[in-house]
Amino acid sequence: MDTQRIIAFIVFSFSTLLLWESWQTYNNPKPPMEIRADGGKQAKQPGGAELPVPGQTLKPVAVVNDNGQLVRGARARVVTDVLDAEIDANGGDLRKLILTRYRQNEQEDQPFVLLEEKAGRNYFAQMGFVGGSLPTHKTVFQLDSGEYRLKDGQNEVRVSLKATINGAEVTRTYTFRRGSYVIDVDTHIGNQGAVALEGFPYYQILRHGQAPEGESALMQTFTGPAIYTDAGKFQKVTFEDITKSKTEYVKEAKDGWIGLVQHHFVSAWVTRDPADTSTREFYTRSVGNDEFSAGIIFPATKLNPGEEKTLSMRLYAGPQELEKIKSLAPGLDLVVDYGWLTVLAYPIFVLLNWINKLVVNWGVSIILLTVLIKLAFYPLSAAGYKSMAKMRKLAPRLQHLKERYGDDRQKLHEGMMKIYQEEKINPMGGCLPILVQIPVFIALYWVLMGAVELRQAPFALWIQDLSKPDPYYVLPVIMAITSFIQVKLSPASPDPVQQKVMMAMPVIFSVMFLFFPAGLVLYWLVNNVLSILQQWRINKVIEEGGNKH
Repeated sequence: MDTQRIIAFIVFSFSTLLLWESWQTYNNPKPPMEIRADGGKQAKQPGGAELPVPGQTLKPVAVVNDNGQLVRGARARVVTDVLDAEIDANGGDLRKLILTRYRQNEQEDQPFVLLEEKAGRNYFAQMGFVGGSLPTHKTVFQLDSGEYRLKDGQNEVRVSLKATINGAEVTRTYTFRRGSYVIDVDTHIGNQGAVALEGFPYYQILRHGQAPEGESALMQTFTGPAIYTDAGKFQKVTFEDITKSKTEYVKEAKDGWIGLVQHHFVSAWVTRDPADTSTREFYTRSVGNDEFSAGIIFPATKLNPGEEKTLSMRLYAGPQELEKIKSLAPGLDLVVDYGWLTVLAYPIFVLLNWINKLVVNWGVSIILLTVLIKLAFYPLSAAGYKSMAKMRKLAPRLQHLKERYGDDRQKLHEGMMKIYQEEKINPMGGCLPILVQIPVFIALYWVLMGAVELRQAPFALWIQDLSKPDPYYVLPVIMAITSFIQVKLSPASPDPVQQKVMMAMPVIFSVMFLFFPAGLVLYWLVNNVLSILQQWRINKVIEEGGNKH
């Protein structure tokens, strides 16, 4: 098998791999719209509310009235420099969260909505106590409605809600800080009654089971709950598995967090105290109507008459910015999906991010990264290009063999191998440049897909989002031209059919690139240009009879 056939096989296999990966994500089964929740023993609240019981089957649900409709109460709107949030008095839920520095996928003139209250697409952060004597996410709190805005000179803004139940006075306080997507939640409990109180604090996220709006059908990423513990490490749970009660993850641990992951963004409940080793229970459940909950239950809080306690928890709801989330909790950085080549993709992103801090342009960073990768593999690629240059020089002799042996492929192959041995040429050496590029290419593909830092990041001129395809297809067309030049610089096959296949490859490859992120096409284009320069120089040296390159 000569070099052209090997390269064609590699390119074809690589293209098939990417297309198959996209096809698999596109055809992932979606959970049904109507889902029967699991039964089990439940603690009852007045009005028929059902709450989770530690160690038993859980079925936390959204606040609804007797008609099954969502209850809307008094609202507090919180506006900071990075988010716009709404807290509802019913349950004290965080029911809306707009990330004002990010734009929607389908409507780029609109800010990105993470948490929302929308028919069929509810997404809330909720909390309460299991046990019946303390508030739940169905309790109506007292709330001073209105707007709470972070003013100039302020570093934080707070919103407090109060509820009195069974002799307990409970004050819940949300704290929002400047430039931060971390929301601290403090719950102060005072037992003003004559009997002891007990409740198991829980924190949960309620979300619909659909993919984010505007996500490309051929580039879908994971959406669903994720749990991290030291024992089980990072574990994803699909909505389909929750529906079928086939969840397998560590359900009890003395550490860890739980969250809801979607492309580029995450909401997660994490403990504020890293030294907290209290045993906690993790749960994921379907609650019907294509809605799911994921949460944590902590050990019981007990208060004697006259006793007071304050519980603290932290909600992160925002972009998967690696440097920010990595410091919040162990394993939280793993929510960034780098695909099956994470071991290569992660260091690529770290290097790319470091370069971007210097040049402050992700497009330029990709170009410089490509140069660095090319330099790192220069000796290997040079050896391959040298082999190709020698084969190019032997093209007339190979053509003579073709004419001499005609259709006798065995003798033709033997003659070619003899020439390769005489000239000390490795016919597979020309594959090395392609083989080197493929894993880097796939890893960079996942970096561009997974890194929120590159989401809607502009480069120059018409390229205003490196994570999306070139709107005018300029980069793919230029890439096709450079690919043709590469083919011309490569040794010609004596087989006319193979020659036609090699000439068609740039077209086939470029058509596929029409749908890839512009940043990925930019990488391949720059790599092509550098490869052309390297191959041209080596060809010139070999043809002139030199040995240096």
